[in-house]
Amino acid sequence: MFTGIIQALGTIQSLNHRGEDIKLTVSSEKLDMSDVALGDSIATNGVCLTVTDFGTDYYCADVSAETIRYTGFANYKPGSTVNLEKAMRPTDRFGGHIVSGHVDGVGEVKKIVKHSTYIEIWISAPTELAKYVAHKGSITVDGVSLTVNEVDGNEFMLWIIPHTLQETVIGTYKAGSRVNLEVDVVARYLERLMMGDKAAEKTTKKDISMAFLAENGFLRK
Repeated sequence: MFTGIIQALGTIQSLNHRGEDIKLTVSSEKLDMSDVALGDSIATNGVCLTVTDFGTDYYCADVSAETIRYTGFANYKPGSTVNLEKAMRPTDRFGGHIVSGHVDGVGEVKKIVKHSTYIEIWISAPTELAKYVAHKGSITVDGVSLTVNEVDGNEFMLWIIPHTLQETVIGTYKAGSRVNLEVDVVARYLERLMMGDKAAEKTTKKDISMAFLAENGFLRK
């Protein structure tokens, strides 16, 4: 588990394709690797990856075909900068929110508005994720725990302070940038819980969603 508080920036050194999978090597002079062991997890732009090899300033991980399909890894290349966070320990400060490192989808930066002491970023989420994005709720963008300041349909707005711009890849964003999104895990569990016994029925996602909406009065006859 992670908190969404970025510990360091890293640079992708290599992406070695092995069939459908990729062997990834990330270097970072700032990330403390002294307490890292094989099998540990490091969130890389919000994607939980397992360390398969490491040194004092780098680590390697295997990226599966499914991860490539559902995250921004399809667009990464050697030289790309990524946000890094090691999995939290029980004694760590919980500065962000519960982040699993399991990306739900890829969003797109729509516009960036500069203000005197912060910037305003608008991001569009995939349609199926829009229902999980709430005003003043939490969302993870490329591994960064952020608060949603405004919502308009499937687009949401974030206020980013100078420190976050300097210490994360958000400072490199521009209109059209693709970003990894992970919605608040509590919202997902709540949705499942509210389905009650219907959660055990074997049916399609669409059928489950329609049945849930109808039962709770969201669909008018």
